[in-house]
Parts: sequence; C-alpha cells; structure tokens
Amino acid sequence: LRMLQVKLIITGDDFGYCPRRNQGIVDCFLAGAISNVSLLVNGSAAADAAKLARRYNIPIGLHANLSEGSPVCEVLKTNSSLLNQDGFFHGKMGFRTALSKGLLNMSEVKQELKAQVELFHELTGHLPPHMDGHQHVHVLPEVRHVFAEVLEEYGIKYTRVPIEPGLHNCDWIPPSLMDFYLGVEEDSFNTVDVFTKHRIRWPDIYIGLSTMGKNMSVSSIWSAIDSAILEVTARAASPAQPAPQSRTLTIELMVHPGYPSVPPVGGCGEGPDDFSQSWERLHELQTLIKPELQSHYKSRNIQLCSFKDL
Repeated sequence: LRMLQVKLIITGDDFGYCPRRNQGIVDCFLAGAISNVSLLVNGSAAADAAKLARRYNIPIGLHANLSEGSPVCEVLKTNSSLLNQDGFFHGKMGFRTALSKGLLNMSEVKQELKAQVELFHELTGHLPPHMDGHQHVHVLPEVRHVFAEVLEEYGIKYTRVPIEPGLHNCDWIPPSLMDFYLGVEEDSFNTVDVFTKHRIRWPDIYIGLSTMGKNMSVSSIWSAIDSAILEVTARAASPAQPAPQSRTLTIELMVHPGYPSVPPVGGCGEGPDDFSQSWERLHELQTLIKPELQSHYKSRNIQLCSFKDL
C-alpha cells in the first residue's frame, strides 16, 4: 500500500442551496477540507455560489437536479411530466415512483438536463468538468441513458457512480435508508455499461453513503478509505499476477457540509428540506476541518485534488 498514490476528491454537494450552505462549503474549502464542489443550478443561492467559486478559485461541477424544487428550463416550468400537482419536481422518492410507473417523458428529462448545463455555463463561464445527480437520479433506469447522452454531447468527461465498498457491513445505517442505498447501488451497477459506452469516466472508488450526516467521524472516513483501498488492491492482486508496485488510485468522497438552513431562506424553490436545516450539516463541516484528518492524508500519501487534476 505504501507505493500506492491516492488522489482524493472531496466533493461538497448542494453548493447554491442557500447562503448558509455556501458559507459552510467555502469555509471548508479554505480550510483545505474539501477540494471540489457540485453546484445545484436551481438552488436559491446558485448565482452567489458561482461568484464565490470564482472568487476563491474553487473547482466546480454540476449537481444535476430532477427531484427537488423547480426546473430551470422555462418550457418545463408550467406543464411537464417532471412536475407534481403543486408544480414542483416529484421529490426523491416521488421521482422514482413516477419513473417506475412510466410517467416521465425522457425528452423532457433531456431538455432539463441540457438547460442545467447551459445555466451552469452562464453562471460560471465554463462547462462543468464533472456532472453528477442530486439524490442519485442520474443512475436510474432510462435516466442514465439520457444523462450519458448529455454528457457526451457537451464533452463532460467525469461523473459519479455511487457503488460504495463495504456498504453492506455498515450496521449503523437504519433499514429504511439501507434499502434506499441498496437500490442506488443496484442502479449504479446497471449504469456502468451505459456510461462506459459513452466514454464517461469516474473515480475508482466512491465513498459517501456510509459517512453521511451524523455517521461522519474522523474514524468513519478513515475506515471507509482504508477498507476501500484494501479491497481494490486485493482485487488487483490476482494469484497469477502480483499487485502493481505503483499506480494511482482515485477516490471521491461525497460530503454535505454547511451551516444549517434557516427557513424560509434556501432550497430549490420550495424552501429548505429537513436535512439542510439539521445539525448534521454542521457536524459534517466540523468533522471535515479537523486537523487530524488532514495530517492523516499526508501520512498516507493521499493528495487532495479535483476532477480537473485527474
């Protein structure tokens, strides 16, 4: 393991959600605790987030959102299969239900994804180097194909495939949440071929479900990274062939730091959700900036970077 060079991308998701989230993410970046951010362009503080990214030179990609708040595409704001009766996106589970019932029009999904890429470009002055999905909608059946087409059309090289090593051993995750995570994992396995076909890439390892919110600690991040590295190196070392002595392993750690939202400010059109108002965001922020976390990266030859550096 000593010869292995690890590149770690720590991505702060939901940049643009509200001013307090933006502030927390910037504080984390300036403390060297995250190295990359993912922007919700329909977030109520998206324009402000883009300005902050430019001011502090924060590497930024797109957090495509089809499940929370309002679409950014004008045509889809009034009459579209992506909206519920209140005129908002269907929600994390509602989107999945509508999809499984065949109620979502994939050409509208594509239209909205393209509109979000265009708005990202308008806000930041560049295309996103990476694009992932809010609440992991990008790996869902049907959506995955459209998502891959959009990335290929815009030449966006990188995404996220949320298959987390060791997830099954995390007995602290409540069963209802674990069911959701296992669904995300299954959808991700079924997405690999689609993304590969469209020449889209992603880091070797994804971490973030087992370390979210109150489950985040210095030791939970460490054991997640260590066990992931072990698993990958074991896989690489088949009996016939010794493990390569030096290669680069890339890891993305998904995090959600911020100061808790205070309603009515924030959200993507409907106000902030419970997770955003909870102390768990602050807990993530306070954990990520701990110096022992950063000294550990150094001792393990782990280099923090962003997708542009891969």
